[in-house]
Amino acid sequence: MIASVVFVVFPFCLALAAISDFFTMRIPNRISALLLACFFPAVVLAGSDLEQIGLHLAAAAVVFSACFCLFAAGVMGGGDAKLLTASAIWFGFNASLAAFLLFVAVFGGLLTLAVLLLRSQENLILAARIPVPRLLLTAKKIPYGIAIAFGGFAAYPSSPLMQAAFAQLP
Repeated sequence: MIASVVFVVFPFCLALAAISDFFTMRIPNRISALLLACFFPAVVLAGSDLEQIGLHLAAAAVVFSACFCLFAAGVMGGGDAKLLTASAIWFGFNASLAAFLLFVAVFGGLLTLAVLLLRSQENLILAARIPVPRLLLTAKKIPYGIAIAFGGFAAYPSSPLMQAAFAQLP
């Protein structure tokens, strides 16, 4: 049972958030809410004790605090902050969280460079009729949900919940 929740919900929500952010520059709240709601059954099914659950909650609180400051400074969007927080709870307060945040930063930098390159070639892209979402060329922001998703995909195999799911496979 844990395997289906762990193997499906987290990657599905991240993929959905990335696709939504790419096309609309928005991450629906229900994606972050689903990630958060599904975490609790997953962590219970994984057999985590209260101390481990507390560390997962602490990880989310620390990430939320940092994201809130970045949001208040106008550096990060609200959807990105909620998605990053809801994703961080799946990792817990351990090395996999650090790996996740590092991957998000690296993929975020690469994504930013790619978007800036696309925007510098806007006239060429439009003249060649290359299908690129209009918001990607005109908005003054970066669809960071894509970087969060790729960071999650890269770091998730080392997360405690994924390790517990692997251990329960026959």
